[in-house]
Amino acid sequence: MTTTDAMRPAVRDTVRNAGRKRQGRATGIRRVFTTTTVLWILALLYGFPILWFVLSSFKPAGDLFSYPLTLLPKHWNFSGYASAWSSFDFARYILNSFMVCAASTVLTIVASCCTGYALAKYSNKWLNVFLICILATSMLPTEVLLAPEFLVIRDLGLYNSLTGIVAPSILTATGCLMFRQFFKTVPDELLEAARIDGARELYTFIRIMVPISRPIMLTLAIFSFQWRWNDYIWPLLVLNNPSKFTVQLGVETIVGAQNIDWSVLLGASVISIIPLIAIYLVFQKYVMNANITAGLKD
Repeated sequence: MTTTDAMRPAVRDTVRNAGRKRQGRATGIRRVFTTTTVLWILALLYGFPILWFVLSSFKPAGDLFSYPLTLLPKHWNFSGYASAWSSFDFARYILNSFMVCAASTVLTIVASCCTGYALAKYSNKWLNVFLICILATSMLPTEVLLAPEFLVIRDLGLYNSLTGIVAPSILTATGCLMFRQFFKTVPDELLEAARIDGARELYTFIRIMVPISRPIMLTLAIFSFQWRWNDYIWPLLVLNNPSKFTVQLGVETIVGAQNIDWSVLLGASVISIIPLIAIYLVFQKYVMNANITAGLKD
């Protein structure tokens, strides 16, 4: 057998492997293209109603129901925004909502972080019972809890106050479970090393566990801020003074008994969602960016 004959199988294998690699690369490109296309289609399906809603806020009231319907305004109109901001004291409504959301978010993060850490890192039968009670609250409809919560707030003298809106929202099952599941993934070796070095439990929690849970804090902060900002039923029950209305109650006051000024209502609705979008754009890069194994050696 000559040297050329001996080299032919190796050459064929090389060519075959190269063909398989090109085929696998082409398959991967087609898969990525298909996935990207599907995601763009879903994004358009979700985004088109929002786009129509925002563009409709710039239309005069007479053009909103004209036929045929048009996406872009024929005449751009900003009077709805000006009227919503000036005629309905919208600045006060937004300020009230910011105070409620900020207080609720900070207190929710503190309470959920402490509760989740205790449930994850301490062994006690009463903690397990407490966990079951927390889970039970998430299984009840919100409407079932409104009546007893209202009675408690009324008896505490918090009726018709912003504090009455904040108090029931401090401890949430979602926040506790988020922190519990996160702290469950933190290796116990990190805590043992701190205890061997003489760190106390409070110091370990504040200086070690809290900093590494920052992504969960920011994630819960976005959720909590959104929940409180969009809350309508509970402020409607607790507040009766227009000067203390939140932004959702303020938008509701625009709806008249006989007619609705749609341009003002749409302008107010667009204004009400701007803070949520801004907060998400600012904090989205921190969401779920955890480095749990920081400080540990292999």
